[in-house]
Amino acid sequence: MSVTEILFTPLLKADSGRPLITHYDDATGSRVELSRATVKNWAAKTANWLRDEHDVEPGDTVAVLLPAHWQTVGVLLGAWWCGTRVVVGAGSGAAKVAIVPPGGTADADVVAVASLHPLGLGSGAPVDYSDDVRVHGDDFLPWEPVPGSAPALGESTVDDVVAAARELGAKLGGEPRVLSTVEWDSATAVLEGFLAVLAAGGSIVQVSNPDAGRLAARRDAEKVTQEITPPRG
Repeated sequence: MSVTEILFTPLLKADSGRPLITHYDDATGSRVELSRATVKNWAAKTANWLRDEHDVEPGDTVAVLLPAHWQTVGVLLGAWWCGTRVVVGAGSGAAKVAIVPPGGTADADVVAVASLHPLGLGSGAPVDYSDDVRVHGDDFLPWEPVPGSAPALGESTVDDVVAAARELGAKLGGEPRVLSTVEWDSATAVLEGFLAVLAAGGSIVQVSNPDAGRLAARRDAEKVTQEITPPRG
């Protein structure tokens, strides 16, 4: 099974209405919260879009060159759901499809722009992820099971990623509410800031462009139980 089926599907089955990500952008003042069910819809649309519109097959490389954001959650889970190898961050190399922020570039056969707009509006780019995925279905049926030995995140296999996420998730406690200011620009950051939270059955309060003066109020308002911050130095 894929990383998405192993780490995310159990949360969906347990309580589809619970929040999965609450995203703040202190540069714009926006707050967007997505339930597990809504994330599942975005992930399914993404998987269908990759497979049906761009001929992505299991084992192909998809570059996710986006900041930690609610749209990125759907992109990552959708890419894993259809069996791709996800790469993130600078120097990720060539890919079949890359999803980039407005103004971003990548070495890929197809470069799609995710608007990162708080309402999910399109960017107007020639290949516009935010607009294009909307016409695809809210359910996804893989053509074939994804083996545990398949590449999933950088050089790590599905089995490697799941094991690492579960080990990190065990340190967060059961069903944590995690405040994070970590960008998902490396495989380690994706594991610590995203997948570990899924493995622990929790939810993420992700803050982009954080205003340090607002974080204390966020901890209280969002009932945060754990916090992940970028490494110093």
